[in-house]
Amino acid sequence: MDIIRVEGVTKGYPDHPVLSDLTLSIKKGECFTLLGPSGCGKTVLLRLIAGFESPESGKIFIDDTPVADLDAGIEVPPENRGIGVVFQDYAVWPHMTVFENIAYPLKIAQRPKDEIQSRVMEMVDIVGMHGLDKRLPSELSGGQQQRVALARALVGKPSLMLLDEPLSNLDANLREEMRFEIKELQQKLGVTVLYVTHDQEIGLAISDRVAIMDEKGVIQQIGTPWEIFERPVNPFVFNFMGIANFIDVRRDGPNFFVGTGTQPIPWAEKPVGDATAWVAGFRPSDVTISREGHGLRGVVRRANFLGAMMDYLVEIDGTQLRTALETHRAISENLILQAGDTCNIDFLALHWFEAEKLKGVKME
Repeated sequence: MDIIRVEGVTKGYPDHPVLSDLTLSIKKGECFTLLGPSGCGKTVLLRLIAGFESPESGKIFIDDTPVADLDAGIEVPPENRGIGVVFQDYAVWPHMTVFENIAYPLKIAQRPKDEIQSRVMEMVDIVGMHGLDKRLPSELSGGQQQRVALARALVGKPSLMLLDEPLSNLDANLREEMRFEIKELQQKLGVTVLYVTHDQEIGLAISDRVAIMDEKGVIQQIGTPWEIFERPVNPFVFNFMGIANFIDVRRDGPNFFVGTGTQPIPWAEKPVGDATAWVAGFRPSDVTISREGHGLRGVVRRANFLGAMMDYLVEIDGTQLRTALETHRAISENLILQAGDTCNIDFLALHWFEAEKLKGVKME
């Protein structure tokens, strides 16, 4: 069953169109991530669902109840939508203790004091803040403040949580720790989560499904993290989900060639279709490199030692690609290469796109 339905929603500003005729549904109980570049409209969509902004057209339903429908004159205020919201900047009140911050929604709802006491302390324990309920935010770390914000959003037992880049202000170690805690909380409490981020790693780690939005606010693909990463529907999705290589491949009779060269590609995984011009997409981890053996002959144009990894830029018949391998393996297999060295390149996996269909598609 869908807990959120967005139907044909349009939203823009005088000098900046954002969303156009967008349709999306989110299932009850899942962790759903909106993933896309900065400025693509992810936060705008979240704010529309929360009720902080109004759509110009279209409808929004929560639990099959319309909460926004301009034509019908429906605009349910945020406080009546049964939603918990956590923002990027925590938004905890500096003059209130941990207890008072978490209790605030219940006090506004005029819940009995004993209920407030028991529910707040329950949330304090759930988010790992036991013994810290009397502290002020200034006495807490960034991760602890984010836990307070999560507890405050959850204390009212909402069926839906909206998280807007809640981990972006934390350092790398805390981000990794908190993303797993959010997923654990979501599963433990059975709450539906709509998570907005531009961080691909977080989106893959916590989500049941992911929607990829492009810079124009158009949803390019919806699927499980595995489907998004392993079966991208186009180069935008493939490129957005991590460092990507794209090389031009041309068909000449029964053979395929890279770039402008004359080396027939030795890959069993060739494109299926009648087009003569193709683009092969792959990640640095999909590339194998050797001094001799199977593959395409290339020249190392740049070699970088990155500590645990060696990073190489290799040119093959006028086209360039990046590959990386673990430094200890490079040492043991005599693959510490220098600019100007020749090498052989082979591939573990390839994604094929018809070149004609990619005109106007931004690829980096």
